[in-house]
Amino acid sequence: MAQVKITETVLRDSHQSLVATRMTTEEMLPILGALDKVGYHSLEAWGGATFDSCLRFLNEDPWERLRKIRAEVKNTKLQMLFRGQNILGYRHYSDDVVEYFVQKSIANGIDILRIFDALNDARNLETAIKATKKEGGHVQAAISYTTGPVYTLEYFTNYAKTLEDMGADSICIKDMAGLLKPYDAYDLVKALKETVKVPIQVHTHYTSGLASMTLMKSIEAGADIVDTAISPMALGTSQPPTESLVATLAGTEYDTGIKLEQLDEITKYFAPIREKYLASGLLDPKMLKVDVNALIYQVPGGMLSNLVSQLKQAGKSDKLTEVLEEVPRVRADAGYPPLVTPSSQIVGTQAVFNVIGGERYKMVTKEFKGLVEGQYGKSPVAIDPEFTKKIIGDTPVITCRPADNIAPELDSLREKIKPYMEQEEDVLSYALFEQVALKFFEYRKAKKYGLDSNSDASLGIHNA
Repeated sequence: MAQVKITETVLRDSHQSLVATRMTTEEMLPILGALDKVGYHSLEAWGGATFDSCLRFLNEDPWERLRKIRAEVKNTKLQMLFRGQNILGYRHYSDDVVEYFVQKSIANGIDILRIFDALNDARNLETAIKATKKEGGHVQAAISYTTGPVYTLEYFTNYAKTLEDMGADSICIKDMAGLLKPYDAYDLVKALKETVKVPIQVHTHYTSGLASMTLMKSIEAGADIVDTAISPMALGTSQPPTESLVATLAGTEYDTGIKLEQLDEITKYFAPIREKYLASGLLDPKMLKVDVNALIYQVPGGMLSNLVSQLKQAGKSDKLTEVLEEVPRVRADAGYPPLVTPSSQIVGTQAVFNVIGGERYKMVTKEFKGLVEGQYGKSPVAIDPEFTKKIIGDTPVITCRPADNIAPELDSLREKIKPYMEQEEDVLSYALFEQVALKFFEYRKAKKYGLDSNSDASLGIHNA
């Protein structure tokens, strides 16, 4: 058994999970040199919700963030999370936008693209995989892990084989809700190692309290790479702590080759940042506690906070248990999708409507109709035709790859933002988050020309 490699998530998923993706580039820059020297397999530094958050909350250009990180990280691969045909947004985009986004991500410094689809519909990964191969990037195709009637070892190994045949250079088990139990992880990794030849990486969250044990059993079964977060930004809805795993494996056949002394500088750097987040209220102590209900209701941490805030706004906070019990029922009706962006938000919001509406599916969201219609792809389990009719009436169900119905968008998008363009990448920021991007472009222009702009107020916490 070769040594186990580690992907450090502190620059992306750990702060996405704990503090709603609010870490600024400025907070990252001073420690990048030290992170680069550790000997990590990769640093997960971009993608996921970081792109949206930079533009929407931090008044930062996400492309500029990537370039700054790349300039400091000279020896370690940079990795991003990419939602297949959804890119980093919430709908499917045309193939030309997906291809251009991949091209620009790699040109600006990304080495590894972890590409997944919320429904595990391989057709939604085709364009992103081909584009990554064309640009010379590493394709890490991810399996969205969940449980349910269809999710057998055979289901996962068949999907992994499909992904390998499509060109995946490695496969990731993406356990976004912390549902993967240690012995199930052992069986799954073992089965995948017997099915595919490419390396296997395991990504999980500490939400249910299982994650460190899950990584240990995965490693014993032959996992090549695992995701961890430096301890001040670990645990809770984040990943297991890097230092603990490094210490556990030291001196064994799985030794990571990383020294605790090297990690100490990084731990010390992030400790006061964590304290700052706690003091400001950005890090809610609730995010740090073990929530075993995740195993019962399958609700990822981010989705849970979403449900709580939706109920609070409706003045129905007392209905949380009812909503949590309704989520698995809605998920079953919709063909058992894994609960990950965007399906988690769609199923969760519909569950809230079902409970506060007093009658199931009395009010149906546009997005839920889209999910049933097939706008996001094929559901893992076929949806009951009677239920489909109830939700979408006589609208025909989409059976082709959804993006086949989307005309090229790039040229018209370029035309629309001509007055704002300062770099080629701006068209992609606009493609994903139109209004948010325009607001950022206005802010950038005002700042550049020293015009009066009160946009600084929206930086909020980071000016404190």
